Amino acid sequence: MDGSKKPVVRVGLLGFGTIGTGVVGHLIGQRQLIADRLGCSIEIARIADLDIERDRGVKVEPGWMTRDAFEVVRDPNVDVVVELIGGTGIAKAVILEAFRNGKPVVTANKALICEHGPELFEAARAAGQDFYFEASVGGGIPIIKDLREGLVGNQIQSVYGILNGTCNYILTRMAEAGLDFDQALAEASQKGYAEADPSLDIDGIDTMHKAVILASLAYGFWVDYQEVYTEGIRSLQAIDIACAQELGYEVKLLAVIRAGSTGGPVEVRVHPAMLPKDHILASVRGVYNAAFTTGDVVGQHLAFGRGAGMDATTSSVIADLADISLNMLHQCPRRVADFRKHANYSGLLPIEDVETRYYIRLSVADQPGVLARIAAIFGDLRISIASMIQHESEHGSAEGVTLIFLTHRAREASIREAVRQVESLPTTLGPASVLRVEEDCQGG
Repeated sequence: MDGSKKPVVRVGLLGFGTIGTGVVGHLIGQRQLIADRLGCSIEIARIADLDIERDRGVKVEPGWMTRDAFEVVRDPNVDVVVELIGGTGIAKAVILEAFRNGKPVVTANKALICEHGPELFEAARAAGQDFYFEASVGGGIPIIKDLREGLVGNQIQSVYGILNGTCNYILTRMAEAGLDFDQALAEASQKGYAEADPSLDIDGIDTMHKAVILASLAYGFWVDYQEVYTEGIRSLQAIDIACAQELGYEVKLLAVIRAGSTGGPVEVRVHPAMLPKDHILASVRGVYNAAFTTGDVVGQHLAFGRGAGMDATTSSVIADLADISLNMLHQCPRRVADFRKHANYSGLLPIEDVETRYYIRLSVADQPGVLARIAAIFGDLRISIASMIQHESEHGSAEGVTLIFLTHRAREASIREAVRQVESLPTTLGPASVLRVEEDCQGG
């Protein structure tokens, strides 16, 4: 920061892709507004990217550009570093180098925070520097600020999140237009909502990265991402989306984060789930994201908005730059720590011990005694059936019938064993379809 009458915070930007272009464009376009609100200006000083020739449609001064990210980090004219490279390789190295050079960092890199958060937090603490990462979860939704600041006086009872716009768009189109998964994915790709390789999104990995960050902030211990049960939406079939709607539910890819009693384990899991249609999260459609948080003081709290894209993510990056700029202006770095430990909980609850309700769809031979054998398996495993629907085949009994069960609360391990036994029956005509039914989120 220079010593002029109106302070200036000079930004070194690493990565000049879609989000980087948005950051540059909006910092230039909103320069006066930001300066009026903060009492200091935020200006681009340097930009590093492998491609320094392509026209991004924003004005770039000749002296800003370089291919060397470390050159930017070490430049004495750079006050704060914004990392938008992505990945967990060079991105981690340049962030650590920024801390070694006494510079705070803003990042949108969810995978890096998820997998290497504790190491990066320790490096920031040792250097006495700020480390902000609002844009890593939920695009423009300030959910991290909520957890670190706005809800600091709350014991967080639960966070239920729709945290991936690609998946939410696919599931919305499957529900509204009756598309199968492949058709909805193709449409998402055509509209630019899905990456060329959508695996991180549709396999739930992107949502898991975000869930780890939120759970860790909520419960005060860094969650090991390798222990988080993660299930994507590839195997969802149009019939299950339709059946869910018939039963009064919407299917969403959900991050479930919740704690029972203090001192006990925390649930962190990612999977498709059925939500009651009257739940506010069931109305989140298209590429939008939402996080529904329940605290013991505030009660229910919803954060909703666009979860990805240039402008939404840019908004969060600039918000973090504003916080860091004010900290620098008033000489109060680490006013809000990136992460603080507090030992109120005892780790993660294994997925086998999770208890919720379940939807189970079976295709079985249309023969006497089949339903009785299935009911006996459920009964032996103490799984109580809340309701059962039988759909006749439109093509005659040779193709079997569809049985749909909704259970009362049951233990995951019991459901898995019941499904294994039912699938092994000679009268079962194919694999079962199983979805968890999340109704506890009505009140946390």
